[in-house]
Amino acid sequence: MFARNLRALRQAKGISQEELAHLAGIDRTYVSALERCVYNASIDVVDRLANVLGVEAAELLRRSSALQQNSDFELDE
Repeated sequence: MFARNLRALRQAKGISQEELAHLAGIDRTYVSALERCVYNASIDVVDRLANVLGVEAAELLRRSSALQQNSDFELDE
């Protein structure tokens, strides 16, 4: 859920993985890995990403997010 929500929110804001990473103070490759479910994010990282994206951290973790239902991409989980 986190990976889908992260990618959908980032794309909705029109920002790149690199810009999101820079604004959140993390590495771009880490953002990429989070979106591909390679790593799990710590609570601190979830909070920092949520702040940059202008949402509550819970929105990134929400299972039944409207973002998922309207998403036109697939991720392997």
